[in-house]
Amino acid sequence: MARVEGYDRKSFFAVAESENGIDSFRFWDHPVVMPETKDPDTNVYDMRLVQHEDGWIYGLFCTERKDPDAPAGDLSSAVAQCGIARTKDLINWERLADLRSKSPQQRNVVLHPEFIDGKYAFYTRPQDGFISAGSGGGIGWGLSESIENANIDEELIIDERCYHTIKEVKNGQGPAPIKTDKGWLHIAHGVRGTAAGLRYVLYAFLTDLEEPYKVTHHPGGHFIAPQGEERVGDVSNVVFCNGVIARENGDVFIYYASSDTRIHVATTSVEQLLDYCMNTPEDPLRSYACVQQRAQLVDRNLEYMRVHS
Repeated sequence: MARVEGYDRKSFFAVAESENGIDSFRFWDHPVVMPETKDPDTNVYDMRLVQHEDGWIYGLFCTERKDPDAPAGDLSSAVAQCGIARTKDLINWERLADLRSKSPQQRNVVLHPEFIDGKYAFYTRPQDGFISAGSGGGIGWGLSESIENANIDEELIIDERCYHTIKEVKNGQGPAPIKTDKGWLHIAHGVRGTAAGLRYVLYAFLTDLEEPYKVTHHPGGHFIAPQGEERVGDVSNVVFCNGVIARENGDVFIYYASSDTRIHVATTSVEQLLDYCMNTPEDPLRSYACVQQRAQLVDRNLEYMRVHS
């Protein structure tokens, strides 16, 4: 499910299909016809598809509208919320009410694929403004009794933003997490500020199998960052992931965009991602402690080489 932007600047969704999931993708003849709500979207983008245990395929996406409270002449202020639609075939879509929460704006909302305590569970990203997270603390978690009129009364921040890290400015859930025997495997994006603007990277973490809102492993740093041509585009120095496929044989395809211009696929495995999450140390948040981590790693590698030489 790709976000496509026309020369008229309007984004829409389109399905591209491939036999092997890696190359030779072909778009279906027609883009997705997404129904509108009573308050029509100006723009829609960044859909996360989820096969939920209730039998429906859900698409959660950002719906953007002009800020009704913007002063006269201000054509840049906007409001972002989470649009929700469902389908059985990716062709015919039923549009549901937008997600409601106490946060002024929402981005990067993802539906958890299973019921939690009989309720629909959402990963959220509360923010004060259209671009700025403001007081929004990071990746949130919330429950709703209904999906037709989804409403989150309380958001729990499960993965916080943090000073002088890859996620100091913003962070958000990518696709729905992968269920493994070690826990739920998450891919997320983190944003930091630089002298040249914002820089987006991808990182991973693991949460508890029974309580997906509890982080169990959080490797420090990123595992994908923009390189080469990925750094150049409509919004430069960005990688961003909305889709992942975990096959029954353990293969994982990670679909990510670079600089809001093109889509790539990275291949790995559930086993390798779990090894990365569970054996990579967390960011100790201080240069001195980071140097100690590296020194210990060097010492272990040197000892291994000595023993096996």
